[in-house]
Amino acid sequence: MSKKEIIYLDNNATTQIDKRVLEVMMPFLTDNFANANSTHQFGVVADEAVKLARQQVADLIGAETNEVIFTSGATEAINLSIKGIAENYSSRGKHIITVATEHSAVLDTCKYLESKGFEITYLPVKPDGLIDLDLLKISLREDTILVSVMYVNNETGVIQPLKEISKIVHESGIIFMSDCTQAVGKIPVKVDDLGIDIMCFSGHKIHAPKGIGILYIRQKNGHVKISPLFHGGGHERGHRSGTLNVPGIVAIGKACELTQKEMIKNSEYILKLRNLLESELLKIPNSFVNGNINDRLYNVTNICFENADSEAIIIGLSNPEEDFPLIAVSNGSACTSKSIEPSHVLVAMGLSETLAFNSLRFSFSKHNTEKELRFVIDNVSKIISQLRSMLS
Repeated sequence: MSKKEIIYLDNNATTQIDKRVLEVMMPFLTDNFANANSTHQFGVVADEAVKLARQQVADLIGAETNEVIFTSGATEAINLSIKGIAENYSSRGKHIITVATEHSAVLDTCKYLESKGFEITYLPVKPDGLIDLDLLKISLREDTILVSVMYVNNETGVIQPLKEISKIVHESGIIFMSDCTQAVGKIPVKVDDLGIDIMCFSGHKIHAPKGIGILYIRQKNGHVKISPLFHGGGHERGHRSGTLNVPGIVAIGKACELTQKEMIKNSEYILKLRNLLESELLKIPNSFVNGNINDRLYNVTNICFENADSEAIIIGLSNPEEDFPLIAVSNGSACTSKSIEPSHVLVAMGLSETLAFNSLRFSFSKHNTEKELRFVIDNVSKIISQLRSMLS
C-alpha cells in the first residue's frame, strides 16, 4: 500500500461519488447548462432531465413524482419540514415529539421552535438505542402536531421500528416525519409501507454529490401542507423557491436508480466487511459495540475501546508523517465534529462521557475491500495498545 493511499471508513459522513453518477451529471455542468425553468429548447432539455430524476427518486421510495421536492440537502429539508409544519398547523397545537438521539438538524430546529413558544418532547432511548413505544403512546397529546423519528441512527446504525411508530402516531391523527438520510439507498424505504408522511435524505450519502437532497411530502391518502421557508419564484410547486440545481438533481436521480438495482448485492458485500472488522476488533480486551446489534444497519459499527481516547486513535490512524495509508474513521456525526462535547447519541443511550469519548464509528461502502480492513484492524489494535500502555 502506498503512503498517499486513503482507506475511507467514514461513509456515514459522506460517500465517494459513483463514476456513473458523475458521468451523467457532467454535461449539465458544461454544455447543457440552461435553467430548467426557461421555456426555450435549451431549457426544455434541462427540464426533461429534472423530470427523469424526479421519477427515479419517486421509484426508489415508492412515491408520486409530485411528492418529491429537491432541496440542497437533508438539513434544509428537515428545517423546511419541521418549521413548515409548525407554522401551518400551529392553530391545532404547539406540541412536537422527537427523540433525544436525532441528528442535530432535527434537535437544533426543535430548540429554535422552543424559543418561539412550541413545546418539544424529547423521547429518551433505551440502552440499545431503541425508543420505548409505550412511552411514545403516553407522550401523544391532543395538541401534538408532529412526531419526528429518525429511521437509522447516523452514529450507531440502530434501526427504529418505523411501521409500529407510524401506526401509533396515525391512530391519533398526527403527522409522522422521518429523517431517512442513513437508510435510503441501503435498505428498502417505501413511504406507504412505512407510513411516512414527510421524509428527508441527502444525495451525498448514496454516492451522489453534496448540495442536493430530497424532501418527500405526502399528497395522497392524507394531504400534508407545509409553509415554505424560501419565497421568490414558486419553484418546486411553491415549497422551495430558487433556481434548480440541475447537475445535482440529475446526479441524485441516477444514484437512486443505481442503488435500487444494486442494493441487495451491495448489502451482502458490505455486511461481510463490517462483520469481519467488528469481530476482529472485539478481540481487543475491554471493547464492546454500542447499540442494538440486531436492529441495526449493516454498514456501520460503533465500538467503544475502554481507556483509549477516540480522538487520539483518529489522529494516529491519519498521521501523514507515518509511512502508511491515511485511515479515515470518526467518533460521531460529522456535523458536530468540531464540538468538544461527547456524542449526544451515546450519552442518551446511557454511556458515561468517558466511554463516549472512547468510542469510534466505522462506516463502510461498496468501495471498501477486505485487504483494506486487514490493515485497519492491525493498526487500530496497535494504536490502542500503545495508548493503554501510556496509562499503565
